[in-house]
Amino acid sequence: MQIGQFAINLTSDNPERTNAFYRDTIGLEPEPSMGDHANKMAGAILFLDGHSEIKGAAKEPQRALLDWFVGDAKAERERLEAKGVAFIRKEGREYWGGIISTFTDPDGNYIQLIQFDAEAAQQSA
Repeated sequence: MQIGQFAINLTSDNPERTNAFYRDTIGLEPEPSMGDHANKMAGAILFLDGHSEIKGAAKEPQRALLDWFVGDAKAERERLEAKGVAFIRKEGREYWGGIISTFTDPDGNYIQLIQFDAEAAQQSA
C-alpha cells in the first residue's frame, strides 16, 4: 500500500471550540486547501469535525494518543500553561529515555509532548 497523505480526524460535539483550541491555543497552522477545520501537524493533517454520535468528553482518552515530539517538553508545557492549558502529567521520565508531559484538549483527548534524544538514550543504556 502506498499512502499519499496521512490525516487524523478528531470528532467533537463542538468542533468550532476544538478547532479554535488547536489553532489559537496550541498554534497549529491551518491547511486551508483542505477546509476550515484542517490543520497542519508535522506532515500530517489534523481534521476537527463534528459527528452525530459524539456527545460530551472522550470516554477513554487513553485509547488514541496524539504524540507530538518536541525539542523541549518543559518549555512547551510552560508556554501552553501560560495560555491556560491544564496538564495532567509534567515531564515524566520513561524507562526508554523519553520525557512526557500530557494535557487534554476541550473534548478530553490526550495529547503527549514527548522529548526524546535517541543518541543520549543509547549512551545511558
